[in-house]
Amino acid sequence: MKAISARATKGLNIGSWLIAADNSGAKMVKIVSVKKSKAKKRKQVPAKMADWVKVSVKKGLPDMKGKVFDAVIIRQKKSYRRLSGERIAFEDNAVAILKDDKGNPKGTQIKGPVAREVMERWSQVAKIASIVH
Repeated sequence: MKAISARATKGLNIGSWLIAADNSGAKMVKIVSVKKSKAKKRKQVPAKMADWVKVSVKKGLPDMKGKVFDAVIIRQKKSYRRLSGERIAFEDNAVAILKDDKGNPKGTQIKGPVAREVMERWSQVAKIASIVH
């Protein structure tokens, strides 16, 4: 996975509830695991901006509820530092659900802003975003 150009703070633990910001049918999701992460034995890895996570759908369309999908974190409340020195924090935690391992999004549009770091790592997700912040 490509590196992001920020000192992103890991602000989302396993079990955190997030908003599904795309129009895939899910409304609220819960982080199950963080993919492609390194951890010491018996340690849980928190997730950060632009990370690839496994999520379980908690609220949404009845045929999606309870199913597990891959997703990308597009916003986080916890502030993180960009290399320019500015600190960025969003007003909510949100994900975009992925269709496959290549990073193609399941939805066709994303509500709200998407972080610039997501555009660097997941260009297909940033293409359907209305605002890149």
